[in-house]
Amino acid sequence: MCERMLDHETVLSLLPDRKIDAHKGDFGRILLLCGSVGYTGAAALAAMGALRSGAGLVYLGVPESIYSIAAVKLTEPIVFPLPDREGKLAAEATRKLSEILGKMDAVLVGPGLGQSDGTFAVVKWILQNYNGPVVLDADGINVLCSHMDILRGRTSPTILTPHEGEFCRIAGQYPVNRIADAQILAKDIGSIIVLKGHNTVITDGTNTYINPTGNPGMAVGGSGDVLAGIITALLGQGISPLQAAACGTWLHGAAGDICAAEIGYCGMLPTDMLNVLPRLMI
Repeated sequence: MCERMLDHETVLSLLPDRKIDAHKGDFGRILLLCGSVGYTGAAALAAMGALRSGAGLVYLGVPESIYSIAAVKLTEPIVFPLPDREGKLAAEATRKLSEILGKMDAVLVGPGLGQSDGTFAVVKWILQNYNGPVVLDADGINVLCSHMDILRGRTSPTILTPHEGEFCRIAGQYPVNRIADAQILAKDIGSIIVLKGHNTVITDGTNTYINPTGNPGMAVGGSGDVLAGIITALLGQGISPLQAAACGTWLHGAAGDICAAEIGYCGMLPTDMLNVLPRLMI
């Protein structure tokens, strides 16, 4: 197995060029399914993480109950409401999603969605009906804990971004050897695993990147939502799934390191990281 430590030079070499005559369609159309009542911030942070990472068009689908909040909070993404039940996505949301899914270059499901029968129905439907890359984060992972066969049966790329608690829920144990255990899980479910934490591990089971960036100031709610948005944006721009996950992880941590140097660990916010992300991509 091949293991490689990430660095800025490697990341920059993998980012796509932005030609002088480019238009927004050249940099990906991505769909984000995020948020629920009480968790509008997760949707906003994921969407802005995607935009700050160069996505051309970001479509953000949210439960109808929070649509008015998300639409006011966000000006750059294309925000639209989806059927919900008790503040979380309902299974009926798939009808509306079927109208746009085929136009998307990548899909993110999970930040702030909450766990419900409707959430599970939407996640399952996306995985079974979308032939492009999907990023599963937070509750997009949690609702699948007892349904790993859905992932094993998928032929298109899937990226999971678990912290150690979520890893335990899907693997049945906490990672003892983070690299080896992430590789085993990736092979078992046929997905790319981004095992978050100190020295985040990114692996498809055979090829593995280790990320040295990041710091304790990033241990704050919303940080993972930004990461999920970054990875999805890079997928939409045509970077291969493993490399998109690796580059996104490095950029996210490096943005946090800039913030730590400028304002310190205590009180650093995910929005601070969003503001410095573009500096790292030139």
